[in-house]
Amino acid sequence: MKRVKIIGVPEHFNLPWHLALEDNAFKDRGIQLEWTDIPEGTGKMTQMLQHGEADLGVILTEGVIKSISQGNPVKIVQEYVSSPLLWGIHVDANSERNSVAALKDDKVAISRMGSGSHLMAYIHAQDRGWDTENLEFEIINNLDGAVENLSNGSNAYFMWEHFTTKPLVDNDTFKRLGDCPTPWPCFVIAATDTFISKNAGALAHILDIINTYTSEFKQIPSIDRTLSNRYGQKLEDIKEWLSKTTWGQKQLPEQTVNEVQSRLFDLNLIDEVKSPKTFLWK
Repeated sequence: MKRVKIIGVPEHFNLPWHLALEDNAFKDRGIQLEWTDIPEGTGKMTQMLQHGEADLGVILTEGVIKSISQGNPVKIVQEYVSSPLLWGIHVDANSERNSVAALKDDKVAISRMGSGSHLMAYIHAQDRGWDTENLEFEIINNLDGAVENLSNGSNAYFMWEHFTTKPLVDNDTFKRLGDCPTPWPCFVIAATDTFISKNAGALAHILDIINTYTSEFKQIPSIDRTLSNRYGQKLEDIKEWLSKTTWGQKQLPEQTVNEVQSRLFDLNLIDEVKSPKTFLWK
């Protein structure tokens, strides 16, 4: 049995992995896949991959491209979610700010540097014509840290996936002022160069299994109710999320790698635009 360590966020996007694990789909191919939830998100996951603490990660596209560009020995092995991620823009529910425009000079609460919440703050600010060099950040580690930070009067704003934070908007912990979608497919599957070099066959099996589950995911009877129950979401919200979300089963296009790099380079978040082959397996 080949032991493989995989990491990802504890969010509804990753239910196909858990269903496959519950069905022993990986064990049937001789693979002991060990999943670990990482609530801190992509910034933490890139560190874990770099330090050999995981073999695979289901990770945000812009975060892993930035990390690979800076020398992380990792490759994107394929798309995972091919639709954009909808980032909600939040403040404390009691804040007097009622528009995104009012946030222009405020600090941003982020899980850590290099995370999606960090990089998308730049993308969002640039989209609005704000001076991105003036952005200031407060490190909050994870969603619980954001609740504590905003509720205790930090006056920061916080960007996180729209549907994950929806219960916190509904219960008046956060006020959502708007949304910012990623301009590219949001999640990819990444693997360390070390794992790829020794386990290309096992990797092909893993991708074959997860692609079968994601391609059939929306057709599972009552999948909306399963998601609602497992992730504490309203059924109507899950139905809306499912209608906006598509899973990918192919490699990330080179053009997309270049688009992400170009945007990060323009924001001075990477030093150069490299060949897509630097980032992609095969």
